Amino acid sequence: MTGHHWGYGEDNGPSAWYKVYPIAEGNRQSPIDIVPADAVFDARLSPISLSYNNCTSVSISNNGHSVVVEFIDSDERSVIRVGPLENMYRLKQFHFHWGGKGCRGSEHTVGGKTYASEIGDEHRALHQITDALYMVKFKGSVTDFKGFNPKCLLPNSLEYWTYPGSLTTPPLYESVTWILLKEPIYVSEKQMGKFRTLLFNGEEEDDRKRMENNFRPPQPLRGRTVRASFK
Repeated sequence: MTGHHWGYGEDNGPSAWYKVYPIAEGNRQSPIDIVPADAVFDARLSPISLSYNNCTSVSISNNGHSVVVEFIDSDERSVIRVGPLENMYRLKQFHFHWGGKGCRGSEHTVGGKTYASEIGDEHRALHQITDALYMVKFKGSVTDFKGFNPKCLLPNSLEYWTYPGSLTTPPLYESVTWILLKEPIYVSEKQMGKFRTLLFNGEEEDDRKRMENNFRPPQPLRGRTVRASFK
């Protein structure tokens, strides 16, 4: 398994990533299982401030591991402030993780419960994304995807848990401050089915595998504290 050939199969999936990326067995790996009763309320955690009023999306693509929506991040038009973050962060991209039909698919779990997807009734805003998926069926495909406002994917409540973690895909760098919203959003099975029409493979490849179960299971907490912005 070389750096470019990690995936979610039996031979190159999460259980094998440590062979190329030893940090996979590090002390602050993600995702984790959030245990609400063990989370510590921290009154110093300020509310999340999002400024996603301008639709700066550029493209949607299939990178062979997930579907990715990219944004212009050269100015302050799509940013997140405050919360547990010391600096202001621009939105660069978001991607999805999901399971097979009827299976779990989220990376983080809450009290051991898994969710269908992670970005995380039928979600109207998600239609813009699911309706575009047929154009990025194959690995390496990319198409214009302008005018999408990511704010419409967020729940009403922005109460959150936060903890120090890592990327959940190689290179698994332990440099991520995770913010996990308590309130989930709802996605229909029909919408999830459209994600499962994507392929892990390029158009020229014969051995085609449906893109599903592209998530890493929860990792050991190893003494970390999960903080909550709410009681």
